[in-house]
Amino acid sequence: MLLIVWIVVVVVVLALVVLGGVAYGVFGAFARLGREAASFEREVRPVLHQAQATAARAAESRERRQTED
Repeated sequence: MLLIVWIVVVVVVLALVVLGGVAYGVFGAFARLGREAASFEREVRPVLHQAQATAARAAESRERRQTED
């Protein structure tokens, strides 16, 4: 009977160790994903500003053409 208790204890401890490792890996992956998303946003922000400025200039040019006609 005592042997069965020890086996159950060992199985439970090993299961907790494995689940802890999996959780550590998953949370680490989420943290890396967050850092990658922030880095991507920093890299794309100048392009977004340029595209918005270009769109504003195009709208201004279009308005000028319409008022001239």
